[in-house]
Amino acid sequence: QVQLVESGGGSVQAGGSLTLSCAASGFTISSYTMAWFRQSPGKERRGVAQVGRYMTYSDSVKGRFTIFKDRTKNTLYLQMNSLNPEDTAMYYCAASQSQWARLGESEYHYWGQGTQVTVSS
Repeated sequence: QVQLVESGGGSVQAGGSLTLSCAASGFTISSYTMAWFRQSPGKERRGVAQVGRYMTYSDSVKGRFTIFKDRTKNTLYLQMNSLNPEDTAMYYCAASQSQWARLGESEYHYWGQGTQVTVSS
C-alpha cells in the first residue's frame, strides 16, 4: 500500500536550516510528481515546491528551498535554508500520478501525515 512518511521537522532559529525527508513505500517516486505543501494555523494548505516534468517553487521560498529525489532510497527531500518565522507550518509530502502536476492540492493523490517546522525570530 502507498505510504508517505515525513520526518526532519523541528524548531530552528530564524536564518537556520532544516532538511525534511519523505520516505515513500508502495510506489516508486521517480514515476510520480512529488511535492511539498505546508499549512499554518488558520491558513489554507499551499504548495511549496514540486518536482516532476516541471520543477516549481512558490515565490515565498524561491532561492531558499530545494526539492530533490533520492531515487535509490525512494525518498523525497526538501532542503530549507534561510528560514524565517513565516515558514512555520506543518509540512506535507504529496505524490501525483500526473507528470504535469504543478502545485495544485487537487492534483495530488497521496499524502503524508506531516512534520512540524517551527522557526523563531
